[in-house]
Amino acid sequence: MIRLTEIKLPLDHPETALKNAVLKTLSLPASALVKYTVFRRGYDARKTSAIHLIYTLDVEVKDEAAILKRFKNDRHVGVTPDTTYKFVARAPEFMKTRPVVIGTGPCGLFAGFLLAEMGFRPIILDRGKIVRERTKDTFGLWRKNVLDPESNVQFGEGGAGTFSDGKLYSQIKDPAYRGRKVLTEFVKAGAPDEILYVSKPHIGTFRLVSMVENMRATMESLGAQIRFQSKVDDIDVEISANGDRQVRGVILEGGERIATDHVVLAVGHSARDTFQMLYDRGVYVEAKPFSIGVRIEHPQAMIDRCRFGKHAGHPILGAADYKLVHHCTNGRSVYSFCMCPGGQVVAATSEIGRVVTNGMSQYSRAERNANSGIVVDVTPADYPGHPLAGIAFQREWESKAFVAGGSTYEAPGQRVGDFLAGRPSTALGDVIPSYKPGVHLTDLSACLPDYAVEAIREALPAFERQIKGYAMEDAIMTGVETRTSAPIRIKRGEDLQSINTRGLFPAGEGAGYAGGILSAAVDGIRVAEALALDVTK
Repeated sequence: MIRLTEIKLPLDHPETALKNAVLKTLSLPASALVKYTVFRRGYDARKTSAIHLIYTLDVEVKDEAAILKRFKNDRHVGVTPDTTYKFVARAPEFMKTRPVVIGTGPCGLFAGFLLAEMGFRPIILDRGKIVRERTKDTFGLWRKNVLDPESNVQFGEGGAGTFSDGKLYSQIKDPAYRGRKVLTEFVKAGAPDEILYVSKPHIGTFRLVSMVENMRATMESLGAQIRFQSKVDDIDVEISANGDRQVRGVILEGGERIATDHVVLAVGHSARDTFQMLYDRGVYVEAKPFSIGVRIEHPQAMIDRCRFGKHAGHPILGAADYKLVHHCTNGRSVYSFCMCPGGQVVAATSEIGRVVTNGMSQYSRAERNANSGIVVDVTPADYPGHPLAGIAFQREWESKAFVAGGSTYEAPGQRVGDFLAGRPSTALGDVIPSYKPGVHLTDLSACLPDYAVEAIREALPAFERQIKGYAMEDAIMTGVETRTSAPIRIKRGEDLQSINTRGLFPAGEGAGYAGGILSAAVDGIRVAEALALDVTK
């Protein structure tokens, strides 16, 4: 087939316009066109008065060779690449031990899924509960102020990505089409077909729940063993006379030992006790940068008008998003993080006596407010010393947020106008915060580092120049956003194994190698491939 790129059409073009564009681009009569399909559809909204859709199309014609020859120097016309995922190996008939995958977030889910497809019959462990039970526990915090430290936004089947906007796009380079594999499997599990072709696909929380269940059923049908409420308390590492280290098993809470020579560590960015255990066992861990800040909410209708002008509310465009960054005079950078159009701010802590915020949307993105993290970069220089010092840093500000919110898991909140003026908020304005269990109005500067407060105060007026109304008096901020990524990296080599512990494959966000559902899932596939090659070499 022939792939055409950069086909631009008006937002409200008729159905026949795509076919006509194909015929015009290739200078073909209608009789020469067999069919076409949409591979990708995006939009260009730089001019709100003239928003265009941009298509990538795959076209079947009667004389493909002749057309490709005629357009051999045209960068927008070429051969459709084969995006079919290729397995790197198959499991041997006999294996001494089965591989173990720790975690069922996007990374662990796809590592386990791929290993099951290749015949390795993985044992998949998660400290939390199955997704339906986990959802009930999560709502227990949101509605009743009751936290289950082992079953919440961070822990349980589906990982943190289950309670998010379900964004499925990333900036990663993917020549092996692993990302396409992820999207294809999601569609098989119940995601809408459109995620295969829209430029910024998303799913939403409720759809993710059933998709995760369907993928679990598929893995089990392929021989995987999946165990929930099975927390890994320790890792068994054999150390040879010359100091070489090799994984030989994992030990569960309660003492059960599972023998294995290969462990995929996909625990997510909040498994702080696991990070401590690995460090204590001598696995190489280093500190890495992350970010800290707040969640900010505006009326979604305002964001739509600023981004789309008269086309705000158009069904193809949906709820508008944004991406903002400001480089401050104090050397820090402030940027929007995990922007959730038409969504809500959620309680995302996993530890008693701490408050953490995050954002979530449903597939419809139909809630009143837009929300985004507004976060400031921090580096190991801000928390020097121990490789795990970033965890202590996060905990400090999460604990202060808990106190500032009234010590009930309500989040501390402040109107933007009051934050910029340096005064506590005492009453809400037009923007009603969506965070549950609730918001306690106060002064957010009490639960953020001074340099972060200074940087955000400088950034908000700069963002106002890009999106009119962004620094509006009544926009609401809630704190704190601390878990943008893991504060550590479990360093791995070219074979994707720990640099000092063979058989251990650190993966995903928790190991410092991904950010978001798609990149974490792709990293899970990469690690599964590396494990399979190690077993079969």
